[in-house]
Amino acid sequence: MIGKVLVANRGEIARRVIRACHELGLKAVAVYSDADREALHVREADEAYHLGRSRPLDSYLNIPRIIEVLKQSGADAVHPGYGFLAENARFARAVEEAGTCWIGPPADVMEVLESKCRSRRLAREAGVPVVPGSLEGLHDFGEVEEWFDRLGPPVALKIDRGGGGKGIYRVDDRARLREAFEAACRESEAYFGGSGVYIEKLLENPRHIEVQVLAAPGGQVVHLGERECSVQRRFQKLVEESPAPDLDEESRRKVAAMAVRLAAHLGYVNAGTVEFLHDTDGHFYFLEVNKRIQVEHPVTEMVTGRDLVQAQLLVAGTGRLPFRQEEIERRGHAVEARIYAEDPVSFLPSPGTITSLSLPAGEGIRVDHALEEGLRIPPYYDPLIAKVIAWGEHRNAALERLARALEETSIAGIATSLEFHRRLLAHPAFRLGRYHTGLVADMLPTGEGEKGWMSFA
Repeated sequence: MIGKVLVANRGEIARRVIRACHELGLKAVAVYSDADREALHVREADEAYHLGRSRPLDSYLNIPRIIEVLKQSGADAVHPGYGFLAENARFARAVEEAGTCWIGPPADVMEVLESKCRSRRLAREAGVPVVPGSLEGLHDFGEVEEWFDRLGPPVALKIDRGGGGKGIYRVDDRARLREAFEAACRESEAYFGGSGVYIEKLLENPRHIEVQVLAAPGGQVVHLGERECSVQRRFQKLVEESPAPDLDEESRRKVAAMAVRLAAHLGYVNAGTVEFLHDTDGHFYFLEVNKRIQVEHPVTEMVTGRDLVQAQLLVAGTGRLPFRQEEIERRGHAVEARIYAEDPVSFLPSPGTITSLSLPAGEGIRVDHALEEGLRIPPYYDPLIAKVIAWGEHRNAALERLARALEETSIAGIATSLEFHRRLLAHPAFRLGRYHTGLVADMLPTGEGEKGWMSFA
């Protein structure tokens, strides 16, 4: 059994994991950079260890230093949260080689899933449809031209080992194909050692639907339903909800079954999310597997009543699922707004000091954050600073609750995305639940309606 967990992260997700540890009677170890010396997650943990300077490479991405702290602390498990090293197979393997429990999928599974091409091939093996396109990395421009002619415009060139919305190039015109290919290759070489690129047919205005799964060794897999994640800018999610609106029950069952089948085929363990694109004809296509707890996991927790982080800890500690599929029930509707320290129009980061703070409360409201007055939001990390989640007996009730909660939220001293979220909740397409990944682009002023990727039109 696990007794002490090192939380290799910061901010609200570190606090979330620490709370789950304490609720299970486990000790929690925090790590911190210079910028986070006085952070809430440091004060709430049972122990805390300094990693290094504020830059991520010197702290939260410094694998040797984290392993050193792991041994020093005597922790017998590591929870990576999300972001930073959460999906880094090299870090997972270093934890395993230190004789410590990794709270996530095995390192060999993570290594396989780091390649989008390999993931697409495995999905095909499991009988899960993938977006039409190449299944191998392309290094020769002639191959790219052949695929472009076969698929027809528009297409998306993607870096094989990219992620987080990075390394995606839209191409509408064959004359610009080489420019896009060379740009993608340069990015692949700079960040991923030249792992290659692949090409897909670009689906216009799809929905982004994901399924939460939980797995234990021996092929035990359950799902906790789907989430709608189509409100995005540059492939970064801004709002999520569960259940997905305007989706019939047969489609819900179908996409959940595909996710479970793929997770079992992979030998997946612990919490993860299988992501799909849903086209205008109602077809689901596998996109990728997120090998960690998701930022948006609270909406699933709100509708199922299941604590996913505790479930992660229990699976890692016992090797068994804490509940069966038939024990999972969904009730009501939940919506999450990700609050960023960003300008609500330009989306530029807005570091600074919080001078006053007022957060919402009340029935059906949850706020995951690591904020307090006087806190300095540093420029070094992801600008996500809080998540406001609302639950209701039905979708309209949840939306009304979230709208009221956002009006009650005040964060002074920095610019935030609050005003954007307030406008989004009033948008007719969003209110109807009939929207797609192009919604945010449609909301932006004329000339700023980029589709979220570098475009070669």
